[in-house]
Order: sequence, then structure tokens, then C-alpha cells
Amino acid sequence: MVVNCAAWTAVDDAEAAEEQVLAVNAGGPANLASACDRAGARLVQVSTDYVFAGTSARPYAEHDVPAPRTAYGRTKLAGERAVLDRLPGTGYIVRTAWLYGAHGPSFPRTMITLEGQRPTVDVVDDQYGQPTWTVDVAGYIIALADSAAKPGIYHATSSGQTTWFGLAREVFRLLDADPHRVRPIPSSTLRRPAPRPAYSVLGHGASDGSGVPPIGDWRAALRQAFPGLLAAQRKAAAAR
Repeated sequence: MVVNCAAWTAVDDAEAAEEQVLAVNAGGPANLASACDRAGARLVQVSTDYVFAGTSARPYAEHDVPAPRTAYGRTKLAGERAVLDRLPGTGYIVRTAWLYGAHGPSFPRTMITLEGQRPTVDVVDDQYGQPTWTVDVAGYIIALADSAAKPGIYHATSSGQTTWFGLAREVFRLLDADPHRVRPIPSSTLRRPAPRPAYSVLGHGASDGSGVPPIGDWRAALRQAFPGLLAAQRKAAAAR
């Protein structure tokens, strides 16, 4: 089994470079799918909540019709289709969202830094999603590979939901800082080239019938991940 974790993920930059982004997010998976087809290998293509419009009032199911609103979302959807078209019997799409981990930048690590630098932090409170630990996604993919799950689309996000504001407050609590130092603001106060989904919550219906259990509660995962996040951020700060 091949797992493709490579992607252009700079959402705002993608708006001005869609052709180049398409080469990475769709051309790359197409090449891998063709190679896997020749070799008789299975392929897992990691994808994103951005394939949806982000306007739903309920969690997006795996079979819901995509409607991306950004260059990033359009190119990732093209990558999904390239894999499923070439590998209808051996291709897997694993969508995830709101990722964080000890390796690389993430929203929780940014909040750890800002807690020590600012008396208050303003965070949007009208975008909903599922903070998801990269370790949990890796575990989900391994479980999927070891299972008898059918090829197709799966969602690998934590259970539950919150806003960026709610996530920021939870980070402050884990730092033993006053969560009220995090203040809610609307998305309209932030101008960005690519619109952010207002609702990025993904359902886990395909997992229920696959023998691969969905990922657990986002708060429990964040608590487990937090010592590693804190150590990584402090090490990065010391190296500057």
C-alpha cells in the first residue's frame, strides 16, 4: 500500500497559482495511481474538508456531493477523482481536517506561542470543525490498510466539534492560563484570498461499516498530544 501525504496546502497562495497547484494535488496522485495500477498496489490519497462548500448544517457524509469554493479544494477534489478513476478497486480517499501535531506548524502550536506573548488573543468563533491529531490519522490509515474495508472514501477526523475560538480556549486551559484571554471575533474581520469553510465537520458513516473505528473525541486527543506539542514549540522557540 502506498500512502500519498504530499500536497500543496498553502490555501491562500493557491488562489494565484491554481495551475501549479493542480500539478501537485491532481497530477501527482494521478501519476502515483498509474504506478500503483502497474505494480498491483493499493493507494491511499489523503484529502481534505475543502472539497465541500462548508455551508452545511450537519456533518458532511462521505457520499455528499463536493462543491469546493477554493483553488485548493478544487485541486484536491481533482486528485481524489484521479485516484478513484484509475484505481476503482484499490484506491482509498482519506479526508481529514484541522490537523495538528508535534512536527510542523499548527494552530495549537501558534496558540502556545501567543499565550506567552500577548495579554489577549482574538480568534474566530464562527467556523466549525474537528481538531485532529496527526498521530490519530496515521493510526486510522494503518487500521484501514490492515482491514477488509472496501475501496472508496473515508473521513478521518476527531469526533465532536468546536470552533477555532473553542480550540484556542482549550489550549489556554491546558497551559493553565486564563481561557478568557481568548476573545471571539467573526470571520468577517479577517480578509483572506481564499474563503474558509464555515462548517467543516465530517461524518464517519463509512467507518461504521468498515471495521475501522472512527477517531475519538477531539478534547481527549488534544490532552494526549499536548505534552509533545508543548515540547516541540518550546524547542522551536529556543532554536530561534
